[in-house]
Amino acid sequence: MDHYSKESFMLTQGVGFTLCTARNVITAEMDAALKDLDISSQQMVILLSLTRGAATTPFELSKLLGIDTGLMTRMLDKLETKSLLGRSRSVDDRRVVNLALTSKGEDVAAQIQEIAPQVLNARLKTFTRAEFETLCHLLRKFVGD
Repeated sequence: MDHYSKESFMLTQGVGFTLCTARNVITAEMDAALKDLDISSQQMVILLSLTRGAATTPFELSKLLGIDTGLMTRMLDKLETKSLLGRSRSVDDRRVVNLALTSKGEDVAAQIQEIAPQVLNARLKTFTRAEFETLCHLLRKFVGD
């Protein structure tokens, strides 16, 4: 079933535009909430991915987060400069760089886990439980999960 046609398609009414707008709203609100921690929402995702063991190398993070390796390197450089993570070469394969949070990084990650739910809950406060579950289901369906 086609949902758009050449005649009916309007950029600002399209699902892509709306998804992008929603992402921008959440990013701006999360960035504002994380300001005191001196990290961005993009950096937050890296720290939480490492905390939860979802990735342990720059390549795994790039793949998981859909970020090109050049941008990932720059973001990791910033986090390392802030003493939030460290890099080390794998003893099994010198080409592989392993990432680990520092104790400061673990502290920041713990604070993120207090802040992020508050930001998201504030944005979702007008949603019923059923609406929230439907939104999550539809977004997963849209991205193919």
